[in-house]
Amino acid sequence: MSRPASADAAAIEHAAALLRATAERLASGGARDEALARYEEPKPVLGMIQRRPTMRPLGRAWRMGALLLQGDGAVWATGISTRVAEPGRPQHHTASVEIRRAYRAAAIVGGFPMGETVNHGIAPIAIDETLIGAAGPLFVAEGQAWARWGRDAPVRLERYLDDLADLLLHPPQGA
Repeated sequence: MSRPASADAAAIEHAAALLRATAERLASGGARDEALARYEEPKPVLGMIQRRPTMRPLGRAWRMGALLLQGDGAVWATGISTRVAEPGRPQHHTASVEIRRAYRAAAIVGGFPMGETVNHGIAPIAIDETLIGAAGPLFVAEGQAWARWGRDAPVRLERYLDDLADLLLHPPQGA
């Protein structure tokens, strides 16, 4: 038996309220956040002068497992995480090593400080009717908001956010 559409609409509103409340909790608790960016490969100047790839800042967010939560309650699906460090020179290692090196170099070109964690390759998640039955990390089904992280079974959004916010506010010793 399926629930009426109004239950799903209420779940979407509840999800938005939970996301905003969690962001307020993390902000007031001084939880560590991370940078958001868009990786860009600029077009050549005058059609021939190559420019180096860069990362354009998109704001900051708290990493909540498969979600990145911004201060206003906006949410993104995680993508690639890069720690800004000296990229070094190409060593002709495996492609994945060289790609990570290129991302570190682009983060430096983008002005991110050494040691910063930069999330890129991320996708915004609209908090609207597109959540109903969505395949991503945040979805609404049967009048409830859910989060899924990897292959794990979905968890009610309220519990998911509460558990991860608690870890950000009270990290284990040595973390």
